[in-house]
Amino acid sequence: MRKVCPQNERIKREYFTYLKEAKRASEAAVDKAAAAIARFEEYTKGGDFKRFHIRQATAFKAKLEATTSERSGRPLSLATVHQTLAALRAFFVWLAGQPGYRSKFTYADADYFNLTEGKRRIATSSRDSVAPTLEQIERVLAVMPNDTAIEKRDRAVIAFAILTGARDGAIASAKLKHVDLKLGRFRQDAREVKTKFSKSFDTTFFPVGGSAREIVSDWIAFLRQDQSWGDDDPLFPASRVEQVPATKQFEVVGLDRKHWSDAAPIRRIFHENFERAGLPYFNPHSFRKTLAVFGERICRTPEDFKAWSQNLGHDGVLTTLQSYGTIPAHRQAEIIANLGNPNDQEAMKAKLGQFVEHFLRNQGSSPNPSI
Repeated sequence: MRKVCPQNERIKREYFTYLKEAKRASEAAVDKAAAAIARFEEYTKGGDFKRFHIRQATAFKAKLEATTSERSGRPLSLATVHQTLAALRAFFVWLAGQPGYRSKFTYADADYFNLTEGKRRIATSSRDSVAPTLEQIERVLAVMPNDTAIEKRDRAVIAFAILTGARDGAIASAKLKHVDLKLGRFRQDAREVKTKFSKSFDTTFFPVGGSAREIVSDWIAFLRQDQSWGDDDPLFPASRVEQVPATKQFEVVGLDRKHWSDAAPIRRIFHENFERAGLPYFNPHSFRKTLAVFGERICRTPEDFKAWSQNLGHDGVLTTLQSYGTIPAHRQAEIIANLGNPNDQEAMKAKLGQFVEHFLRNQGSSPNPSI
């Protein structure tokens, strides 16, 4: 059992409060910081932070790079190592300014939680994120069972994710009143829906075709008509678990009239049903890239793509392009090969001209418009 240092526990609580209240960090970000600090404490066997020395940082760094992941059996990725060291550097920079710690080490000592420039670039380099095609998502929906209330809910969760591009936290916290089927709109009201940066915005259903919209409509009709649920009831309720007398085992017996406590059940629904369809697992967030790539293909004007970007909750189109708009390698090769086609060249010039005109009109003559 790891030794617990009372002074460490006290100062960690202060730091986590600082992250939440002063830096406005999310719960997930605070959890990652706590995990990194716990990892360092495990290495030092619970040693007092006041005894920190740069030799501890360099030795811990070497050990971290040599650590094997329990899940994969392979060395930790450089991205994981970099994130852990960055979290520790931020903590010790803050710690160096706190009473009782200022005389123990300097701000510069925290810089020893680092990687070489080459490793840092590898750790932070962008990688093609994988996303399912609309055809693959439709295949998943087609093979999902749809008999019980739980099966109907699970199918509607995946349909709603591609129809709205909503993050899993927003899906888990949405209420029936937040969806207007007549307008085809999801009101992401941050007062009740867990949105990124607590931002409120409306999402109009994306024109993805297939069965998604019908599945969501049928699900809402099931809740409102068959179950007699109202506006303030959850759009996607948790499962009700009870002890079954016949088996004396706890089993899922239907829907519970409350929200999921977090988005973990949604990720399980995705995992189980992509596997059922014989496809690799795609997490809920990957659907946002699916929609971004689809938008690049069907949007005809800068105004079209601006609206598409806002529908994903982004303030600027560059956020959509930089976050989700990386062109897959096979599509990149296809585009380059077609650039020699005179008709394609003229179309490209026209489209580029539209983008330039749009940004100059809305952003002034600045070559680097703010997003």
